Amino acid sequence: MAALGARMSARALLSMTGDLGVERVAYTELAGRIRVLIADGRIAVGTRLPSERELAVVAGRSRTTIVATYQALRDSGHLVSRRGSGSLASLPHLADVSKRPGRVVDFAGSVPPPVDGLRELIAETTADLPDITTFPGFDLLGNDALREAIADRYTTRGLPTSPDQIIVTTGGQHAIALTAQTLIHRSDTALVESPTYPHAYEAFQRAGARMVATPVTTDGWDIPHLLATIQHTRPTAAYLIPDFHNPTGASMDPQDRIRVARAARAAGTALVIDEAPVDLNIDRPWDDGPFARHAARDAGPDGSGVITLGSLSKSVWSGLRIGWIRADEAVIRRLVQARPAGDLGTPPIEQLIGERVVRRLDDLVIGRRKFLREHRAVLTESLNRRLPQWTTPWPAGGLSMWVQLNRPASSALASICRARGMSLIAGPKFSIDGSLERYLRLPFTSPIADLDAGVQLIADAWEQLDVDAPAPRDHAPTAT
Repeated sequence: MAALGARMSARALLSMTGDLGVERVAYTELAGRIRVLIADGRIAVGTRLPSERELAVVAGRSRTTIVATYQALRDSGHLVSRRGSGSLASLPHLADVSKRPGRVVDFAGSVPPPVDGLRELIAETTADLPDITTFPGFDLLGNDALREAIADRYTTRGLPTSPDQIIVTTGGQHAIALTAQTLIHRSDTALVESPTYPHAYEAFQRAGARMVATPVTTDGWDIPHLLATIQHTRPTAAYLIPDFHNPTGASMDPQDRIRVARAARAAGTALVIDEAPVDLNIDRPWDDGPFARHAARDAGPDGSGVITLGSLSKSVWSGLRIGWIRADEAVIRRLVQARPAGDLGTPPIEQLIGERVVRRLDDLVIGRRKFLREHRAVLTESLNRRLPQWTTPWPAGGLSMWVQLNRPASSALASICRARGMSLIAGPKFSIDGSLERYLRLPFTSPIADLDAGVQLIADAWEQLDVDAPAPRDHAPTAT
């Protein structure tokens, strides 16, 4: 049963439901609209709705109409009445959790297992471990050998890089947060994509940025909108994921990268390019190399203006907390100065393992790509079979699918799945404004058997949402 929450006044409720039709159908219209508001999460579960008498007076409707409305909501499970507490918003069948047998998949996080060969590499590194106590306990810049390995990889991929342009961080999220903390002053503007990686925009918001967004779909970026937004808002920083975008899976066209790099340079905007997914190519037939190489061609004395973030967590293993930032040397010095406020360095053992991983990354990710190819196929087949009314994309890389629902009820679906013991993140979490109710991110990183079981649970919940929105009847019941 729902917990007691805030009280909603009659005026607040009616401002959300809008105008109603003639009296004989008003109760079905009102009940239907309230169901949608509860299902979408705009009326939180546990909210106490206004009394029947108050709602009738403010709405200018008969008491009989409002009584019939509330009864219809009780019948569908969207309203629970308690003596002394009034009528509380609810979702149907929240008590069914105990009836769901077996284990269900976690669709909240895109966390693949460690790549094949990592355990052996860790054993090899630790067996040949030097005296670890000779390494500095506080290391704001990073191990020289690891920074050199990262720099060599950028150079090989077409972007000449020196170790002095690299700072090692404690994972990719730390790289994002440190960059935001260093670049942003309160009330600066930061541009992000919509949808985007939620913890990235949260990092920029925490740094005090005012956020603006540019749209991305599974088909790619609205480049004219992105260029115009950079030109008109002149953001201090623009955070972009141009390769196997999280969550859409899109990749930015090479010619568009050139246009974006030039627009950012003209506006004085620092491009923060997150390349954590760059090694998760499944079957994209091209590789444009690091985004920053386009800006490097036009770099002036103040540098390229591009900050590139990398990580081993998605391509190798989430437990290997090694990330990095590649930037102009002046920016690296600023990052080092800002870092002690958050942490005092990346642990040396992880860096020793990370150096060997980076040197062998091309071989290690072969197994990762095979894993993703197989799991993408399983999730696609299951979605097409159980939820054919949804639009299921076919991403060329990355860890998840950005699925389009046939109606805007992502939050309601996530609420029902959560009540049944399953983690699922609704589309609005990936936007800065609470939009994207028609979308859902579904990772394909869980075991194959769990993927189909998870889709079955989601399909059951979606069917329940359809059942809970009955068609209006032609007349109200007679009051007795």
